[in-house]
Amino acid sequence: MSGRIGIPLERSPGERRVALVPAHVGSLIKSGFEVCIEKGAGESSGYTDAAYQAAGAQLVPDAATVWKTSDVVLTVRSGAASSVTIDPKWLKTGQVVIGMMDPWSPHDSFQAFQKAGVSAFSMELIPRTTRAQAMDVLSSQANLAGYKGVLLAAELLPKMFPMSMTAAGTIIPAKVFVLGAGVAGLQAIATARRLGSVVSAFDVRAAVKEQVQSLGAKFVEFDVGDASGSGGYAKELTPEQQAKQKELMAAYVTDIDVIVSTAAIPGRPSPKLITEAMVKSMPPGSVIVDLASEKGGNCELTEPGKTVVKHGVTICGPLNIASTVSFHASQLYSKNITTFLLNLVNKEKQLVIDTKDDIVAATLLTHQGKPGSEKLAGILGLTSIPGGN
Repeated sequence: MSGRIGIPLERSPGERRVALVPAHVGSLIKSGFEVCIEKGAGESSGYTDAAYQAAGAQLVPDAATVWKTSDVVLTVRSGAASSVTIDPKWLKTGQVVIGMMDPWSPHDSFQAFQKAGVSAFSMELIPRTTRAQAMDVLSSQANLAGYKGVLLAAELLPKMFPMSMTAAGTIIPAKVFVLGAGVAGLQAIATARRLGSVVSAFDVRAAVKEQVQSLGAKFVEFDVGDASGSGGYAKELTPEQQAKQKELMAAYVTDIDVIVSTAAIPGRPSPKLITEAMVKSMPPGSVIVDLASEKGGNCELTEPGKTVVKHGVTICGPLNIASTVSFHASQLYSKNITTFLLNLVNKEKQLVIDTKDDIVAATLLTHQGKPGSEKLAGILGLTSIPGGN
């Protein structure tokens, strides 16, 4: 027996996702686990208690029971990513906690995990390698954010996206500009194209040009030099490159109807790419959907969590946008986290934390009362123990 897995109801405001969907319960049971889930945990995502029971999971009445009786706890948000503090008395030595944890600054929960002897894994730190691709929660959730971001723009824009030829006249298609051609940006491009708009995109990584063009969009080349970084992410531009990019972009956005901005660097504030002067120059009624708003936003005028009108332009700063399509967001996240967990199970159906495994090493925040690494000890404000990893 590999142990008992528990899934609590997510209680952070606005969080509708669940860490495990019924379709993935069976694979965990086959691997030797018992599975329990807090009553109602999947309801906001469209997954009923009955569906979990039919899949072989046990229902438990509250979060305390999940935490106290489970060897492994699967979460969407825990650690610093959760606004709900877990009672330290619910934790136990040797317990494994997996979820998105916002692991880029100190937080009381990380100290609680270390003190209790919990092995805590952060899903945001999954390495971008071929072997870890099916575990990559940042990509799976960004894909949904790119889709929903364009739908938000279409709802807010007082124009149609597609061309329409009628007896009353011809409607020209909306012009959509996507900033950042990562996972969210590429999905935004594809969605905007399906809605019939004329789409262009910019990214500081020259390598994505072909991907943008393959989706039928124009790749805008602001000549600021290539800024490709590690893991498929962009690296930060120099002040000179930033100034040149803003100068070139300011001239480009004057007739753009919609900007969908997706430029983000994990663990760092979102780069400010859209200035107030650019907003002023855009056509009245145009829309900016800032998908980087959780880390401050790409637009100087973005107000995270709000939709505001500035200089005649509607600026939308959605938070946790993937949660608004929680059925599929949960489905994808569940696949990510299930694949991650099963990577820890050996052929004898035993849960083994092998710190030499590159995926384990990258994501392990605390283990056996120690920080996962010296680097993380410094970042998370944990007590480094001599002889630790």
